Amino acid sequence: MQVEILSPEKKVFSGEADSVQFPGTTGSFQVLNNHAAMIASLTNGTVSVKTGKETLRFRISGGFVEVLNNVLSVLVEGAEEV
Repeated sequence: MQVEILSPEKKVFSGEADSVQFPGTTGSFQVLNNHAAMIASLTNGTVSVKTGKETLRFRISGGFVEVLNNVLSVLVEGAEEV
């Protein structure tokens, strides 16, 4: 699935992923390939993007994620790779 993590300042990440784990406002959740369409709000925490054997982690400060047609659009207030 295609993942785009965007902040107001820059494109934080763009690429293919096998799974992504998010810090949702009502608890953490994971999105896998071919997930149903959804929109969710995010809280401060860590987004983990698993790409094959590698896992990238980004510390975010709130935002939203939209899942549609195997594309994850993640809009965050701020993010940095950890």
